[in-house]
Amino acid sequence: MPGNELPRIVHWGRPLANPSTLLAAYDAVRPQRVSGALDETAWPSILPTQSESWIGEPRIVLRRGGVELFPKFTVTALTVGPEVGELPATVDASATADSYTDVAGRSRGVGEARVPGMTITAQDSEQGVAIDWLLELLPGGLARQQAKVRNLWGYGETTKLQSLGLPVDENAAQSATHQAPLEIGKVELGFPVPEIAGEILTTTGHHLRERSPQRQKLTIGRFEKNALAGRPDFDASLLLTAGKPGFGFENGEAYSVHVAWSGNSVLSAERLPYTQGLIGGGELLFGGEVMLAGTPADDAETAAADKRIAAGSLGAGDLNDVYTTPWLFGSFGDGLNEISARFHDYVRSRHPRLFSKGRPVILNTWEAVYFEHNFDTLKALADKAAASGVERFVVDDGWFGARRDDTKGLGDWQISPEVWPEGSKSLQALADYVHTKGMEFGLWFEPEMVNPDSDMARNHPDWILSPTAGRLPMQGRTQQVVDLTNPDAFDYILDAMDKLVGELKIDYIKWDHNKLVTEAASHRSGRPAVHAQTEAVYAIFRTLQEKHPGLEIESCSSGGGRVDLGILEYASRIWVSDCVDPVERADIQRYTSLLVPPAMMGEHVGASPAHSTRRETSQELRMAMAFFGHMGIEWNLLKEPHEALDKLAVWVAEFKKHRDWFAIDSCVHADVNDPAIRVDGMVMPDKSAAIYRFTQLTTSQTYPAAPVRLPGLDPKRTYRISPLDPSLDLAAQGITNGQSPLGWWNSDGVLMDGEALQRYGIRPPALHPAQAVLFKAVLA
Repeated sequence: MPGNELPRIVHWGRPLANPSTLLAAYDAVRPQRVSGALDETAWPSILPTQSESWIGEPRIVLRRGGVELFPKFTVTALTVGPEVGELPATVDASATADSYTDVAGRSRGVGEARVPGMTITAQDSEQGVAIDWLLELLPGGLARQQAKVRNLWGYGETTKLQSLGLPVDENAAQSATHQAPLEIGKVELGFPVPEIAGEILTTTGHHLRERSPQRQKLTIGRFEKNALAGRPDFDASLLLTAGKPGFGFENGEAYSVHVAWSGNSVLSAERLPYTQGLIGGGELLFGGEVMLAGTPADDAETAAADKRIAAGSLGAGDLNDVYTTPWLFGSFGDGLNEISARFHDYVRSRHPRLFSKGRPVILNTWEAVYFEHNFDTLKALADKAAASGVERFVVDDGWFGARRDDTKGLGDWQISPEVWPEGSKSLQALADYVHTKGMEFGLWFEPEMVNPDSDMARNHPDWILSPTAGRLPMQGRTQQVVDLTNPDAFDYILDAMDKLVGELKIDYIKWDHNKLVTEAASHRSGRPAVHAQTEAVYAIFRTLQEKHPGLEIESCSSGGGRVDLGILEYASRIWVSDCVDPVERADIQRYTSLLVPPAMMGEHVGASPAHSTRRETSQELRMAMAFFGHMGIEWNLLKEPHEALDKLAVWVAEFKKHRDWFAIDSCVHADVNDPAIRVDGMVMPDKSAAIYRFTQLTTSQTYPAAPVRLPGLDPKRTYRISPLDPSLDLAAQGITNGQSPLGWWNSDGVLMDGEALQRYGIRPPALHPAQAVLFKAVLA
């Protein structure tokens, strides 16, 4: 940090043996001036601007009265210390316990926690702009940045004008400019990466095929992944990773960033001819979406704002004179497994109760009955579920209003008397019955959406986000988006959900979000509203959990359309994809786990053929692919033979033996050259045991498959490798094409050195395509 300039990040990564030497880094790595450029060669600060010779994509965009500002920030305050950063209280803070202890004996607190960090305050007094930048170092090795932008010339700030030697009446035009609101166009934070980081990895996707990996060189120029659908969406890259070319899961120096925000956002990698790579991101804002106060509000507006501030739904562009960016998280590692472990550790710290034990086995009714709700059918399904070991029964879409299909009734959050008449066959009766069977009861909502054919839309057309009063956005799934920045709409949704949670004793909400948020302007403010809408969603999550301690809420968004650390601050799990075809899920789940711990990933056993792809698969593959995550069932058990149900019960029982450890295990993936093979595993924190899944997706060039390496074990210890019980008898399951026994595939297994297993591996069973087996490694 030279003088009063904004600081540069000169090192982030592994701790150094002598960190005090970093004080010399300014001289050690500062670039020289070169020909044909400015007096100072570009060397990006924490928020580079043209005033420091940054000529890449603008990282901070500010305007007054439609005119672009070119700020030069001067540092006015600096604070550094072991407790400067603060982690807010977790979603479990409203519970009675102060902490929760997991199966390994690790205790996680529910309240606020202090962490090492630093804050920088800087301003451009001539343009009336100040920033507060915060960097925090989190347990587990993550770093995160956040910035706040303040309007120093808020409404009525004549004293500030005078303090700058600018009399208010000196120049009417100048005074008007000073009194104008400050528009926030963009604030994009970043982390620099070493020169060796010459390749970037992101993911792309669409509905039913999220998280498909793609790689490219980090060349001079800019690569960015924009999310402009009011959510991260299917195409979102949970991480943008830059690393040594060829980096994989097990090794290769690499650095990742993630924007913790559930609205519009960008992830980017950029390099100028004068700089190394810079990876980062931030929120994307529409013009006029966030305006920092420039005119006073009257008493009525102030009272309404106070109410919404209390509810947490006030957007930064409404009345505030501060804009706060989403957190930008950074992780590093020797391979993606280490990078993801840091994110997993952080997420677990935000949900201490959830990760203190294994996840309950869930049955969701959607693919079992779709909209065909009736008491007798769902009661019978609940009986089958309980007999199979299910512990949470969730009723999906179709229980409310006129919702007999997906074209009407959405938004009318009252139980349908047509489907659920009062009395012995009511929804209340079903919820009570589920509870008497020893299961939790869950219910589906889609609070942010409305069908035009609904009482809500007919009675409150001003509650719908739209570009003009006379035109609605293009609809999707016969839906429009509810304007939750409107206090009346916000209160209606929150009150309806709160009432039903209390009356039905709901343990679990499946929160869906099926329409892209486009042309999202609010009738109330007359401005784009995605930012404030996102804050309102967080507020409803937070309020419901505060009022109903222990309530779990799933983030579903047409499957995996809203997966980020913003929503995971509140959500208890995410629905990975609407596609439960296990062949497709192999990679969807693998790349989702780069950010999300498997215990928070909804992984369900579905029907064959799969409803989404019509592909037929074995029950073994379907159950093995759901084994490491939050196991569930998306299947009409009423139509299945006893043999299938018995097999399901065996796998469910086996999952329950290991799930307490799965909640805290290290999730690992092996690097293999064979594109037909996947090896994934869950390794205990002390590396004393692990369970691995070997998947043969298609036929391989190598026949039988070559030995596979097992990452995550202690190279200095010896392990007994043997099949997990449900995978023991390959011949009986009909999934093998091996014509002789595999030497170690028996209950005794084989003893192997951890070093050998990680370097040379073990021969997997010869399997038919689209098959998988599970086996374990236990310290000998």
